[in-house]
Amino acid sequence: MIEYVAGVLMCFAGGALGGMLGVGGGVLFVPAIVLFFDEPLIRAEATSLLAIVPIAFVGAWRQYGYGNVRVRDGLLIGLLSPVGAAVGVVVANAVSQRALELAFAAMLLFFAARLARRALTPEEHA
Repeated sequence: MIEYVAGVLMCFAGGALGGMLGVGGGVLFVPAIVLFFDEPLIRAEATSLLAIVPIAFVGAWRQYGYGNVRVRDGLLIGLLSPVGAAVGVVVANAVSQRALELAFAAMLLFFAARLARRALTPEEHA
């Protein structure tokens, strides 16, 4: 029972972070589903992809109201991303669970390091 409560809280936090930071709640959804619901990584990733659709819609809609959405860029990304997603699905189903876990962990560490470096670097004023 505690696993489900922790999983629901983690997924709620992922949605909140997705809306607040634009990180895509998947960075929290996927580990939450794997750790708390004991699902394989590939199933967690697929579930997260479906869950992100309404969250992304709500986040984009609210940010659009604040004038923060670059519509042309968003449409371009939205039109081109399905091709990358289709390739990613083929690769994810072709590699081992362990390779997928290591790749996901490496991606999280890479982006965490880049964000930390950016946050700690003083901004240059033009």
